[in-house]
Amino acid sequence: SGDPGFFGIVRRVRAAGLPVRVLPAVSSVAATFARAGLSWDGAAVVSAHGRDLGPALNACRALPVVAVLTAPGAGAAELGAGLAGWSRRLAVAEQLGTPDERLTWTTPEQAAATVWADPHVVLSLAPDAVPADRIRADNQPAAAPAGGWALPESAYAHRASMITKAEVRALVVARLRPRLGRLLWDVGAGSGSVGIECALLGAAVIAVERDPDAPIRANAARHGVDVRVVAGAAPAALDALPDPDAVFVGGGGTDVLAAVAARRPPRVVAALAALDRVAPAVHLLRAAGYAVEGSQLAAARLADLPGGSLRLAATNPVVVLTGELPEPSAWRKP
Repeated sequence: SGDPGFFGIVRRVRAAGLPVRVLPAVSSVAATFARAGLSWDGAAVVSAHGRDLGPALNACRALPVVAVLTAPGAGAAELGAGLAGWSRRLAVAEQLGTPDERLTWTTPEQAAATVWADPHVVLSLAPDAVPADRIRADNQPAAAPAGGWALPESAYAHRASMITKAEVRALVVARLRPRLGRLLWDVGAGSGSVGIECALLGAAVIAVERDPDAPIRANAARHGVDVRVVAGAAPAALDALPDPDAVFVGGGGTDVLAAVAARRPPRVVAALAALDRVAPAVHLLRAAGYAVEGSQLAAARLADLPGGSLRLAATNPVVVLTGELPEPSAWRKP
């Protein structure tokens, strides 16, 4: 049943040096989309079979169309529980290719409370029809965006220039290491530019912002990414969130940084404009077991002068701190 060369046994048999002749049937993923009557160009296909569930779950959190190959203990119930807070609908395909074949449309909450036949295939879908502009036309549903990242501030709605500048954002995003399968927090998100650019690189993102009028949702829609917005003040707003792989702290004091460090993400990145906060932040992260490095970024941009001359216009200096746990095992999972 299905294609043994697609997350199947062919690779292992060949690695053992055995001769292989493959007689494939319709793959379980193709069958599931067919039973659901859905197109699956632009879909990401991931596996939770024989591996950690986290990356597959984060792919469902990040992308609008994901198919997941499951295993006992890493199936629709566990995915449903992990998708609490994300707007998704699920299609669960059980017993494909048998007389007991069944396709069930459900919510994450209902899936979490149901016992499913193993193994099964889960489709995780944005709740409404996926707009055409959210389906990648380059056959790379989770690759780096063609338009790049570290976009200019004009690419985002923001108020009174309260936005992480492009030069700083370039380093911050590089330090966060976003990719498909990882979950990032953007704390004190403001315009959401850092989290949005991490989402553009395939990561699942939660933006925490106390200002209910912050333009995060509008900016995320503009760039075609799904960022979960949690309205509330940190650190209290962090308590119920799923554990992240990395955190960007763009706002708040040392109490916020301490709450983040207490959750033990493998990597913490903080941007600080006030110099008197740098030493306390470094000491706090080191006391929590993080190895810390930092850089001050002081960019100057070209600006026109009358008569065709040019000058350099300075931006505010910002200190970027990166804290990393000595054994970041969560980054090494498949």
